[in-house]
Amino acid sequence: MRFSTASVFSAAALALLSLAVLASTHASSFAAEKRIALVIGNSAYKRVVQLPNPSRDAAAVTALLKKSGFDVVESRNNLTIADMRRALRDFSDKARDADIAVVYYAGHGIEVDGINYLLPVDAVLERDLDVEDEAVSLDRIVKVLEPVRRLRLVILDACRNNPFTNSMKKTVASRSIGRGLAKVEVAVSDTMIAFAAKAGSTASDGDDNNSPFTKALLNNFTTPGLDLRIAFGRVRDEVLRSTGNRQEPFVYGSLGGDTVALVPGVAAPVDPSATARQDYEFAAQIGTKQAWDSFLAVHTSGLYADLARAQYGKLQAAEQASSKAEETKRQAEQQAQTKSEDFRRQLEEQGARQAEEVKKRLTEQAKRELDEERHKFAESSQREVEAAKRQAEEARRQADEARRQVEEAKRQAVEDARRQVEEAKRLADEAKRLNEQKLALAVPAHPASPAPPVAVAVAPAMDPADVRRLLQAHLKRVGCDPASIDGNWTEGSRKALEQFNKNAGTTFDVKLASLDALDAVRGKTGRICPLECGKGQRVDGERCVQITCESGFVPGASGVCQKKPEPAKSVARQEPAQRSAPAAPAGGGGGGKCFTFNGKRFCE
Repeated sequence: MRFSTASVFSAAALALLSLAVLASTHASSFAAEKRIALVIGNSAYKRVVQLPNPSRDAAAVTALLKKSGFDVVESRNNLTIADMRRALRDFSDKARDADIAVVYYAGHGIEVDGINYLLPVDAVLERDLDVEDEAVSLDRIVKVLEPVRRLRLVILDACRNNPFTNSMKKTVASRSIGRGLAKVEVAVSDTMIAFAAKAGSTASDGDDNNSPFTKALLNNFTTPGLDLRIAFGRVRDEVLRSTGNRQEPFVYGSLGGDTVALVPGVAAPVDPSATARQDYEFAAQIGTKQAWDSFLAVHTSGLYADLARAQYGKLQAAEQASSKAEETKRQAEQQAQTKSEDFRRQLEEQGARQAEEVKKRLTEQAKRELDEERHKFAESSQREVEAAKRQAEEARRQADEARRQVEEAKRQAVEDARRQVEEAKRLADEAKRLNEQKLALAVPAHPASPAPPVAVAVAPAMDPADVRRLLQAHLKRVGCDPASIDGNWTEGSRKALEQFNKNAGTTFDVKLASLDALDAVRGKTGRICPLECGKGQRVDGERCVQITCESGFVPGASGVCQKKPEPAKSVARQEPAQRSAPAAPAGGGGGGKCFTFNGKRFCE
């Protein structure tokens, strides 16, 4: 089996890449995750006794998380309420795309009415209600961590005595202020909340540089690959031992079945022989020189390197033998091609000689048969031309009849329009005469008093739609086509009146149909706008007709008849071509336009 160079290199690279991925799966899983942390240590309280260890605890935890490879570690000390809220808000932006997020807090924490609060250094807490404005609730921190994908961890070294127990006033007698922190119910999965002491108990600040709880965290969380739940179990045991069972840390929440460690585990050493064996198997599956080259570039010595060189030598010997066979095959094919070309040339020469002999053997009888066929073809063409002329004459006759019908329709339309205008004028005159008679018969009741104003009868105005329709009909009659005769004064009607102004020398407003324009157009008895014909047509009186040419001539590009080019003559004997009669020219030549007037339809 043969492989292309690209496919061989791709397969070899894929094999080596697979080995590298298998060797570094454990380490790469930590590298792909985004881990962030927020560390807060409040020691310098302004209204209560200061705590010496929270700032040192926060610094030690910060160093631990940075050493563990966290991408972001935000460390803040001695924060006011405004600073704590701002730090949580900024941290929530970073938590949107994080896989693991940790919030560590060391300082004072209290429980009021079942809710846990973390106290900033500027807390006053004169009343129990002030805790909502002057402290940060644990619930708010949990909400900040909700977008995190894999692990949400809150560590509170804050279960000390409430420093405001004696000074804080109760506004509601039933409101409880507990000792230490209250038990929590974690509603979000993959979330853990660790207390330095279980609910209802207090934690020691410690006599050393760190509190007992933070010291146990530093001792157990640095173990590479140690699961978080096991680490917290060891922290619990160490705190119990160091405090004489007075302080017991507690963890709330739940995690899944996968191992979750804050410090990545160290990858187990890879056996070079096992790696070489796997690489050798991949190279053997591919079985090409490029695959063995890739193997030997990584493994230069050892048993599998010697075996790879032996396989490479076998492939090289096989390729040399294959090259010799290919060369022998090429030479044989070249000889066969040379003989084939010689044979083809001999056949062509023999065929040319035979064709020349056949050409010389043409007799006079064959020539006479060819002339007879040409004569028959000419007679058939003449008959077809005569039939085409008769069809053209019939089309002209039909066009003349159609034109006569159109002229009659136009005359009838003009007559109808004239009668409508005269009827409108008669009605106006009749109305005026009746009004004058009423005025002559009227006698004033009190001659001394002034006569009342006389109402003047107004002649009924002609319907504007009728004026537009009549004007369109007369424009159509004088050759200025408005496109439609429906009483709607559209762009086609305006262009028709504009064309009339141009050819009749008038200046009527084309935007509206006036009676003056109607009188002017109606007074024209003949065509005003010139007739325009399409391509391949010519003007014949008051219509457009198709251009026809005599036998042997065809219409040219400019519309003038030109002599038809003769077809090329052929020496070989031909059968007479069957030709169909040319299509009859379109009758009428008037474009087939129709218009409607007074409910009647007229077409050209």
